[in-house]
Amino acid sequence: MILFLMIFLHIIDDFCLQGILASMKQKSWWTKQEQYKEMYKDDYIVALIMHSFSWAFMIMLPIAFAMKFEVSLFYIIALFVNSFIHCVVDDLKANKMKISLFADQIIHVCQIALTYAIFRTVT
Repeated sequence: MILFLMIFLHIIDDFCLQGILASMKQKSWWTKQEQYKEMYKDDYIVALIMHSFSWAFMIMLPIAFAMKFEVSLFYIIALFVNSFIHCVVDDLKANKMKISLFADQIIHVCQIALTYAIFRTVT
């Protein structure tokens, strides 16, 4: 059941909850704004990081619940590793145009499956 909750929360966070972050994590969105200035050129990175952390937190919430929220340092490290990977993958899709939405989603589901498998083995 935990794995299915993780996948469900992935869908919720990656498709329903992004809101303005879906646009702001794209470098091109910033340059199209009427009042764009060169000082905003890296602001898309903040949006990428915020969405990635939200996503990682959300997919790992069922694990934290199963652990009765007594999370370990290993959990915190996994949270940040998942955030980092999600950020890189989304940047490859949204800005570098190196991967498709399909590839992006396959990678995210693999992240979820691997995270689940690791925590199932460790805890």
